[in-house]
Amino acid sequence: MSVRSTLLAAGAAASVLALAACASGAETPVAEGTTEDPVRIGVVSSGEAYWDTFAEAAAADGITVEIVNFSDYQLPNQGLSDGDLDLNQFQHLQFLAGYNVARGDDLTPIGATAVYPLGLYSTSHASVEEIPEGGEVAIPNDDTNQARALLVLQEAGLIALRDGGNSFSTPADVLADESRVTVTPVDAAQTALALQDVDASIVNNDFVGDAGLTAEDAIYSDDPDASAAEPYINIWVSRAEDAEDVTLNRLVEIFHTEEIEQGVIEASGGTGVIKDNDAADLQAILAEIQTNLADQ
Repeated sequence: MSVRSTLLAAGAAASVLALAACASGAETPVAEGTTEDPVRIGVVSSGEAYWDTFAEAAAADGITVEIVNFSDYQLPNQGLSDGDLDLNQFQHLQFLAGYNVARGDDLTPIGATAVYPLGLYSTSHASVEEIPEGGEVAIPNDDTNQARALLVLQEAGLIALRDGGNSFSTPADVLADESRVTVTPVDAAQTALALQDVDASIVNNDFVGDAGLTAEDAIYSDDPDASAAEPYINIWVSRAEDAEDVTLNRLVEIFHTEEIEQGVIEASGGTGVIKDNDAADLQAILAEIQTNLADQ
């Protein structure tokens, strides 16, 4: 059975994310000497234990933070633009570039958090070398993850992309005569299910655990230090006019303490790789992505 027929038989559909955002419910006490007005930070993972550690460390430094949780990935940027938030921390540079270009906004990265390598998985082959000529690989079909998946496959030596590829590449950019495999785009939630019908799949970290896989099962992952991974560095984001704010930048520094970084890695199942790119570097990468996106 082909991968397409398997997915149709499964009858699976992507879940629609709830549009309402809600506060995390955690109330950070105002410690003696802390700021009276809390810094409001929009996230999509307030249940992770490292946010409590972060809030406690910030309070010890005289800064009260309020972690505001969202279930829709579009809302933390809108909340920041509207002034309802002071910072957000949930996205990578590629995602922010898409928002800024679409909305004509100038939200700005002021610090890095981590990169989460994207893995290639197989239940048929123990290594990339075992994947046969003419094999089939499933990749996520959403724009951001699809381009990254293609870059991973190119890095693994399975395909070649027109002009070397970039964070906007599509399957139409695969050079068939120079590639070892074909690619089949499917819904990101179905890439693990597709493993029963293809030689390998690129599976987003969000779906690895649900599929009974672990990061160690990947037969290949992208290099978090390669230039191709730069658009996927996760970031702290502020309004442009607040990019030099002392308190906001101090919070980025607090995030990069050993205990909090370890909590981030543990929350990712050991897949996260901490990044410490400075604001100028991140802003340069963002500017290049936005220029490329505007030219699409």
